[in-house]
This record gives sequence, C-alpha cells and structure tokens, in this order.
Amino acid sequence: MTRFFSLLSMILCMLIAPTSYAKSITFNKSTNPVAAHLPAELTVIGYHEIVASKQALIADYAVAPQQFEQQLLWLKSHGFHFVSMDEVLAARAGKQALPAKAVLLSFDDGYESFYQHAYPLIKKYNIPVVLALVGNWLAPDDTQPVDFDGQHIDRSTMFSWTQLQEMNDSGLVEIASHTFDLHDGILANPQGNMQPAVTARLYDPGSQSYESDLAYHTRLYNDFKANNDLLIKHGLKKPRIMVWPYGRYNNEALDIANQLGMPITFTLDDGPNLPSTPLSVLRRILVDSSMTPSDLGQEISIREQLLTDNNRAQKIMHVDLDYIYDPDPAQQERNLGHLLDRIAAMHVNTVYLQAFSDPDANGSADMVYFPNRHLPMRADLFNRVAWQIRTRTQVKRVYAWMPLLAWELPDNDPASKDVMMAEQANDSQHLNMGYHRLSPFSPLARQTITEIYQDLAKSVPFDGILFHDDVTMSDYEDASPKAKAQYTAWGLPSDLNAIRSNDQLLQKWTALKTQTLDDFALSLAAEVRKQQPCLLTARNLYAQVALKAYAENWYAQSLENSLRDYDFTAIMAMPYMEQAKDPDAFYASIVKRVKSYPEGLKKTVFELQATDWRTNTPVSTEELANTISKLYLQGVRHVGYYPDDPIKDHPDPLMLRRVFDSKSSAALP
Repeated sequence: MTRFFSLLSMILCMLIAPTSYAKSITFNKSTNPVAAHLPAELTVIGYHEIVASKQALIADYAVAPQQFEQQLLWLKSHGFHFVSMDEVLAARAGKQALPAKAVLLSFDDGYESFYQHAYPLIKKYNIPVVLALVGNWLAPDDTQPVDFDGQHIDRSTMFSWTQLQEMNDSGLVEIASHTFDLHDGILANPQGNMQPAVTARLYDPGSQSYESDLAYHTRLYNDFKANNDLLIKHGLKKPRIMVWPYGRYNNEALDIANQLGMPITFTLDDGPNLPSTPLSVLRRILVDSSMTPSDLGQEISIREQLLTDNNRAQKIMHVDLDYIYDPDPAQQERNLGHLLDRIAAMHVNTVYLQAFSDPDANGSADMVYFPNRHLPMRADLFNRVAWQIRTRTQVKRVYAWMPLLAWELPDNDPASKDVMMAEQANDSQHLNMGYHRLSPFSPLARQTITEIYQDLAKSVPFDGILFHDDVTMSDYEDASPKAKAQYTAWGLPSDLNAIRSNDQLLQKWTALKTQTLDDFALSLAAEVRKQQPCLLTARNLYAQVALKAYAENWYAQSLENSLRDYDFTAIMAMPYMEQAKDPDAFYASIVKRVKSYPEGLKKTVFELQATDWRTNTPVSTEELANTISKLYLQGVRHVGYYPDDPIKDHPDPLMLRRVFDSKSSAALP
C-alpha cells in the first residue's frame, strides 16, 4: 500500500487559488489574505530515502546521496539559508527575523539510509532538519521483521533507537511524528478502494457501514498518542510537529494533533509559506528521484506564484453520475471503466462530478450518491468514482457538483415543507425558475442542507464544490412566509409587488437576496473545509447576468460578487439555451464583460453546452471544438462542457483533446 499511496502525494491539495487559500484556513481567523503578495517566509522541502534507487524501498522517491548533496549546494549557492523550527518559532514570536530565502528540510518515515548517507552531509554543512517517524516501523526489536506495506523487511532497514538518540542529541535533528500506524491505506468504500488512513472513514463490509464520528476520532487520537508514547519511552522528546502521511489532514486531525502537543504540522499543499500561513499547515515541496537542482529551484519559484496568479488552465468535463449508475454492479463498473477511458483520452484536467441524483431530470435532487442523514442514497458511488478519477487518470481536480437549495426531501422530513414560493405573475413573460427548492430563509431547511454537505465532506477526498445553477431567486421569489418575515426585518415591504414597483426597493431587495444566497453557499463551503481543507469553490451563473446588468434582478445573481466571493464562476455560455441568434456575438459579449474585471478571465469558466435541450439533439463535436478555439483566441483560460454522454460517446474525446491540448498548461505556472 505504501508504494501505491506514495504516488498520490504529488496530486493532493494541488492548484490552490488565492480566494480559496484565504478562506480555507478556518482554524486560524487571524490569517490575512492581503499578505498573499508578500514573498515566501519559509520553504519546507520533504525527502524520503537518501539512497541509490536500486537499493530503495520506494524508488520513485529515493534521492541518491550525490544528488542530495548537489541540491544542498545549489540551495546554498543561490542564497537559501537553512533554518531550524526553533528559528521559525522565534521569528513568528518577533524575537528575531528569519534570513531571506529560509529553508527547512524534513525527512519522512525513518529509513536507516538517512543515517548512512544524509546525516554525514547534515553535519558537514551544519544543517538543521526534521525527522518524521512512523512508530509501527520502529516498534519491533532487532530480531523481528517490519511490516512495510505487507512486505516483511529487516528491522535494520529502519533507524535504530541508538541512532535516533545520537541524532537527537546532536542539536541538528528534531524528531517529529508521522503517526504510529496510519501511514497506510484503509478500506474506504464497498468497492474495495484503499484510501489514506488519516482522513478516510473505515468501511465495514460486514455491517455495510462507515465508522462513526466517535470511532474515527478515537482511532486518530489513540494512534497519535501511541506514537508520542513510543518516542518518549525510548528517551526522545515528545514531538511538537506532525507530518501528515500523503499530505492528508482535516480540521479534526489538526485539533487532535494540537491537543497532543503537536500544534505544528507539515502538509503537501501547494504554494508558499507566507508570514500569514499558520504553523498548523506549513506547506512542503516533495522531492522525487528525478528532481534536479534546477527542477527544485523551478518548483520553489512556481510555488511563490500560485497565490498571486491563478494561471493554470482548466479543461473541464462535467459528468452526470446518473449516466454511470446501474442497478447491476457489474454493468456499473463497466460504465465507470468507460468513463475513465474517456477522461484519459480527452486529457481534461478537471472534472465536475455529480454527487446527487436527478433521475427525473427536473433539476432537483431526489437522491444522492453518498451516505447521509436526510436523502435516500441511490448508490454509494461518489466515493468510488471520485477516487478512481483522482488515481486512475491525469485529472488534478475533482469537484463535487451539488445543489444549494434544489432538494426534494422525503415527505416525512420536517424541512421538506419549507419550500421557496413564487408569487403568481401577471406577465406571461415572467421568468419562471422552475426548480423545486427549499427556502434559504428557513433555519430548518438551512440546517438540513448543512448536514447533507457535512456528510458529503466525509465521503472521500475531493478538491472543490460546484454549486448548481439553483443558486438563484427570481424577481417573484421567495414569497414564503419566512421569506416575507425576513424582508420586513430588512426594512422592506412584505408585498413583493410593492418592492418591484419601486426601483430603489427592488435594487436593495435584489442585493440582499443575492448576498443571502452567496453567504449560505460559502457557509456550506466552510463546513466542507473542516474535512477538505484545500477546497475550491465554483458556482454556475446564468449567461444573462453576464450580458445584462438588469438581469441581476431576475436571478439574484451578480457577476461582480461572484468573481469576488468564489474561486471560479462557471458561466453557462449556452447560446441554444438562451436562443441567441448570433452565437459568436453571444460569446464575445460575455468575454468582453468578464475582461472588464481585473481578475475576470483568471476566475471565469466558460461552460458550453454539448446538447441542445430545446431539440434534444447533440451539439456536434466540431462545433464545440471550434467554439473552444475561438474562446482561447479571445484570451479565455478555463473552458468546460456539459453534459458528457459516455453512453453515446459524445462528444468525441480525441477531437476535443486536440483543441484542449492547444491551451498548453506547460507554459503556465
């Protein structure tokens, strides 16, 4: 399992956008997002084995001794200064300044090869380092083998306690925890996927259930404590640093580590460590066997740009799990395999993945694809598909596509009655949103939706939330009693017609409804970040909002607010749906409006339609490819399409790959 999961470490929490970073640190409210323009305070570099690859346990992450020394010398010659954690803490306390280009080195797992090949160089160049130890690999005595990913290896492959004591006493080596026995994968779904033990919920095939919140908390607490106790038993200091296996962590794991005296943790999150970066989530660059000194320098440089320029082009496939679901598990697996083949062939790097089920295609969720407290689970499928996409394809980001309000709860759920109501319109041209939605002004409905999102967050690692196009209210909504009570509290009439008849009141009402919807969506993202700290946010936006200023009144959506509040705004640039007479002019108008905002193109996804729903016919792949090419020529960075139809193999993946590949990510940080 170690070999398998070591390959995951380079794809975890990748590509964090500026907005996401500022919002994701929910456990440290003093974080200042304005500090994102400051230079990096500290670069943390993570290593595993320092040994020739042919002698390594995990060759992909083994760095030869000569290669390691070359990297040290390159860092020194390019003005980097090696520092200890004590120096970092002193700088944070205002006692002394860190040198420019400060670097802290860390080494994971506890391989004896470090003592033989790296420690002499550490002493030679007087470099402080952090050693993160897995207790279960050190606990056996000298005559017992070590169970390393199901492989029995000699105990001498790992540090001896005498070596650890010597290094600890040197003043150059700080001992950290790498968990006692969580550097492993555990069974995490009915289909048999093994996922990182710190964040996955253990699945029990016998009871067909996942471990409870209490059992999960207890498992982590007991493991972290066991590792600390083992280190103390052998005469080492109680660690103050936790290094997360595979970079995976969540707020609960952070809280437990802090409770046990480890307020500092190292992650594999992307980006630099700024003065505002909490010590509880210091980011690391992970060195692999192929990394040259110049590669390392380039990676440091790229990390420093990530929080100031979200330049990675997103190429997005929007996937309905309803296409993949089948009551026959064997057919469902074949459907999944075909989807994975399409994703690989198209070479997209982002997937918007449906986490809910809408079998009657009315836009509202009848069921979901993950265990939860409120809705029927059609199948425990989101976990499986999201994990397979992340580990079996080139995709870097998987978003959970979720409704905000469009939930068709069972009739026996008390919140099911708190629905959004539309006032009867006299004008037949009045915009009818259509969806069955719960009212955002009902505390009970909001709590129910929050609990659905909390349950999703526990299901599997994912990278973002795409809020469905139901984050909207028309100018005739919401007319429910709870909504009208809120309007009165806002100083508005409870009579919606009176509001619409006064332009000043209408603008105030629209702005407050828009903010209510966005605030609720972002509060849900904050809940999810307790389990998925690197979470990005995206939301669907109707094209008319980007085309006509007055359309904000029709939809309670604002392009300006959306660009400010979400990491990405996915404009539904769908001319057939909008009955645009000139599609090229339609797209150009949206591009022009988006460009009018300083960060507009960096934060906007142009989501195209692959089906003309008015005629129920596919939009040809040639037309989609041609549209994408034209958007790229106008400077658009992020493009996706909906829906992907794996049953009919539409659109053609090879044709779209050619146009997607024309927007090279290699030239972007």
